[in-house]
Amino acid sequence: MLPTITVDVGTTSVKLCLFDASGDPRATSRLATPTTGDGFGEVYDLAELTAGIERFVLSLDAAERATVRRIAFTGVGESGGLVRGDMSLASPMILWHDHRGSGHLDRLGARERRRVYEVTGLPINANYGLSKVAWAVAHADDAGDAQWLNVAEYLAGTLTGDRWSEYSLASRTMALDLVERRWSAEIVGLMGLDTSLFPSLRAAVDGSAITADAARRLGLGDEVTVHVAGHDHMVGGAGADLQPGELLNSTGTTEGLLFVGQRPRLDETAAAAKLANGIDCDGEGFTLFASIPTGGSAFATLQGMLSLTADELTACVDDLARRYARGAIDFDAVPVVLPQFRGSPPPDKNAAARGVIAGVRSDTTAADIVLGCFLGMALQFRDVLGLFDHHPVDRVKVIGPAAVNPLWLQLKADLLGVPLSVSRFPEVVSRGAQALASGEVVPWARSEPREVEVDPANAERVAAWAASVAPRWEHMKAMPW
Repeated sequence: MLPTITVDVGTTSVKLCLFDASGDPRATSRLATPTTGDGFGEVYDLAELTAGIERFVLSLDAAERATVRRIAFTGVGESGGLVRGDMSLASPMILWHDHRGSGHLDRLGARERRRVYEVTGLPINANYGLSKVAWAVAHADDAGDAQWLNVAEYLAGTLTGDRWSEYSLASRTMALDLVERRWSAEIVGLMGLDTSLFPSLRAAVDGSAITADAARRLGLGDEVTVHVAGHDHMVGGAGADLQPGELLNSTGTTEGLLFVGQRPRLDETAAAAKLANGIDCDGEGFTLFASIPTGGSAFATLQGMLSLTADELTACVDDLARRYARGAIDFDAVPVVLPQFRGSPPPDKNAAARGVIAGVRSDTTAADIVLGCFLGMALQFRDVLGLFDHHPVDRVKVIGPAAVNPLWLQLKADLLGVPLSVSRFPEVVSRGAQALASGEVVPWARSEPREVEVDPANAERVAAWAASVAPRWEHMKAMPW
């Protein structure tokens, strides 16, 4: 592969890496994703974001910088803003979970909503870019020639002077005709908009040359090419060499379930399940995706709820994992936790939904609640996986924070009855970005996977527990918000 600087703009942190030609990390850094409020919701602090990226690049040894041939950007899927041809902003750069444009979707009728799914493969939701575009156009003083760019696409544009949209990110706008692989005038027109608001489309392998000014500012050679690798979960799929029949369990702030295939799922069953279709980063294949809002972020929620430090919570999780492995868990004492701390997953996708804890007793401990939370996350994962009714799972590949959580992994394997192949390598998404920018494939073996096998005895116990709490679980999910 080609030596590459990768930038992964996540919900809570930005991961910065330098990979050498062998795909090994030479330098890594992380900064908190800089955001601010603008009176309508949450937006990126782009000055701080670009400054943080520049600090990382300039911190690299000059000899290392001289080797760089690619810069690859990836990040969250639904963020973005209106950007003029001179790369100035005609709107704020809006975060993915900001629903400021939701009012533009409220007027759509049932027929129009069905049509949106038939064309774009996405359920109506204010997370997706189209309603944000409508809001931005309505609030722009001088949009001029502005076009909608994802934050990763914007960052690439600042280094190249070019505007383009990568296929997997374009798939998250709710404006792309999946089958035709072009912007849909029909769907964009539902918002009273025109497709000229969207830039040309490219696959991840198609980059642009860095400008002389940007190369000079960053101390890089003028032979560097800048790429938009794509939506972070899909880029993780590339880093994991995801194949048809395999499930990628991509864990971060949220938890993603990703399948790849040769055709989209645009049927009524998929629409009712609110599964999200897309085009893969290579611009050829298709993806089918569901996101669970609460993933690794549950760790921070538990810390705050139970007044535990990170080390204390880690020790608690490790102790629970050991007790679980010994069969020393009293499941009757465990409260049922519905971990909708950041909203509900498909098929409801209700951002207003919140978590519920039931079955707290006078002797309930913090450890009981921690165990209940991870059991609930495993149950929630099983529920969402069940929505992919036409996708039997031959193998589950796990990347992200869950890979170092022994309790979460074993509960998931036992509840699903499927072994997990878990990456030991922490930067699968970033190396996927390097591979995509280099036009190469990274074998899953490079992620140093370890196998988490199903424990038959504990699988039987956890299945019995899940069956016993099923009525309560369904009641909790049905609570109005």
